[in-house]
Amino acid sequence: MLSLKSGNLNDTGRKAQISIILSEFEIPPIQDVLLIGRRAPIGTKAVQRMIDVLSPEQYEILNVNEGPFESVVIRKSLSRLVTQEKLLSIILEEGHKVASETAVLKAQINIVLNINVEVDL
Repeated sequence: MLSLKSGNLNDTGRKAQISIILSEFEIPPIQDVLLIGRRAPIGTKAVQRMIDVLSPEQYEILNVNEGPFESVVIRKSLSRLVTQEKLLSIILEEGHKVASETAVLKAQINIVLNINVEVDL
């Protein structure tokens, strides 16, 4: 954390704190899910081109035309853990709570499977 003090403002007690978090740029910059609003600055076709170039075969684009969203981009590997219908339902339900038609939201999804198997001894 960096504190800045202006030479002539010290006696007033004014300070500025600047926090910087640096991380690697992700390729593609989607993570697990991308929600694309109907009037978002980047559309489904542009996202499709980016995915095709940067990470082909890793994501699926679903046209939803539901609420504020035009489409949802989902990492294909998530659909192997939870059905696509169930996952999409949860994503849209939560996305509707915070998104507008101009939004482009990325989401990280953590899925933990709890498996209990009983065997005869």
